[in-house]
Amino acid sequence: MTDIAAQTQTALSRIVADRQAKGRVPGVVGAVARAGSLAWSTGVGSADLESPGIPPTADSQFLIASQSKTLTAVAVMALRDEGKLSLDDTVEKLIPESKHEGITVRQMLSHASGMQREPVGDVWDLMEFPDRAELVSGWNEAERVGKPHHRLHYSNLVFSLLGEIVARLDGRPWYDAIKARILDPLEMRRTTIGMDGGPAATGYYVPPFSDVPVQEPLLNLGAMDACGGLASTAADLAKWAMFVANPIDEVLSKDTLDEMCQVQIMADVDRWQLAFGLGFMILRRGDRLFVGHDGGMPGHITSTFVHRESGTAGIALFGATSSPAPSALATDLVIKVLEDDPLPTEPWVPGTAVPPELAGVLGTWFSEGSPFVFSVKNGTLQAKSPAAAEYQAPAVFERISEDIYRTISGRERGELLRITRTPDGTPEKLHWATYLCTRQPLAFADLTTT
Repeated sequence: MTDIAAQTQTALSRIVADRQAKGRVPGVVGAVARAGSLAWSTGVGSADLESPGIPPTADSQFLIASQSKTLTAVAVMALRDEGKLSLDDTVEKLIPESKHEGITVRQMLSHASGMQREPVGDVWDLMEFPDRAELVSGWNEAERVGKPHHRLHYSNLVFSLLGEIVARLDGRPWYDAIKARILDPLEMRRTTIGMDGGPAATGYYVPPFSDVPVQEPLLNLGAMDACGGLASTAADLAKWAMFVANPIDEVLSKDTLDEMCQVQIMADVDRWQLAFGLGFMILRRGDRLFVGHDGGMPGHITSTFVHRESGTAGIALFGATSSPAPSALATDLVIKVLEDDPLPTEPWVPGTAVPPELAGVLGTWFSEGSPFVFSVKNGTLQAKSPAAAEYQAPAVFERISEDIYRTISGRERGELLRITRTPDGTPEKLHWATYLCTRQPLAFADLTTT
């Protein structure tokens, strides 16, 4: 199952056991996925207190609650890529009954719409949740409590309505849509609405002044499933996390997943440690960024976070209404693996040829007095400032015609690079994003005399 060193596995197990004990959680699963699959997992405590001492496993279902939002968001983005909606489309275009105007899909995905948090009707008090018709009528009664993009305002109501948008545009109920689009291609067989009857962790509430847990009820969220109705296992969430790390086109393109992981709005405006992209939470731990989501339902607190750069993910599943921070456990597991047992460095592989038209372009060019080194990797032109940090990727260029290249990633993405040559064909100057690049450093004053 794993190539993680035994010593690191022992340390991971101690981390999970420590959270279980200090958090007084009846049953916990911690897991790590990397290199495309589940690499390690452990269970601590009891899956069900009717059978004490038998811990939950990677095959035990937990309610993953708001982690469901990430799947809803991927379905929305897939519909966008198919031309069925735009991120700038407003709700009233997609749901004509909506009386709220000007709320865009982008605002909805990033919790920047300003709409109230929950559906009308005190649903978490009465434990009665709307059906699809009631969701839309309740949406019209709901308040817009903030200005768009003014500050993050997390909203289960908004993501429930995104599920309705998915259902209408895809022509099938929300769960059927994500099952066909996501769960089946990724072979996530045990990710279901509510528990599927297989091995599962029972959810409990542990009172603050007693050590006698109270079993929590299983709820039917109705039309709110798109914001929090799924159950899953660590084994299934490992498949999901590895997709987030390395997407497959059958579900969603890498470019689109990358787009979803870009900051749309800050959640932590004081320290910039938590932001939201399009459906994903973006969490900073030191110099590392993780993308994923937490989830919370009665009896279950969960989290899956992915360090995309290394393709490593942590999964935390707690069988309790309140628990230690799940994202802290998920990311602590990843950090322990990255620091104590990282994957081996990929070997350098030599290229086979330098395209003839690039031979005279390679080397150092100066723009605004600063150097950029142009080089070739596997026949592709790249450029990077010597002053750039090691973790910063180079600009990568794609040839679109003779001496014209498009920057397809890195610095100045989307901008053109033009090569100007002397009569004998020697590259004389470059224009990158219209800025002049010369072989010798020049002041702006020198440019007017050349």
